[in-house]
Amino acid sequence: MSYMDGQMPRTMAVRRALQQSADHRGMADLLFLEAWEAQPQGDIASTLRIHQIRRANPELAAAIRAELASPARAVRPDVAPAQSNASTI
Repeated sequence: MSYMDGQMPRTMAVRRALQQSADHRGMADLLFLEAWEAQPQGDIASTLRIHQIRRANPELAAAIRAELASPARAVRPDVAPAQSNASTI
């Protein structure tokens, strides 16, 4: 399976969805959704696009968010770890 511009999915949810998609636009949307969930962008065009993708794929968006938030998520060297705002007492 090849992905656009060499971008590989970070989550199993997107990997499964990509296996069912043969449409390059759909693949780009799935990868964009995953990237957004990992690190949201502030520009209006991206915000509008992400709302459309989420509206069309609410279960997938929720699965991506859950997987990215999971501390048990496999660590990949090409993915920077999420920053935590939690403090230890």
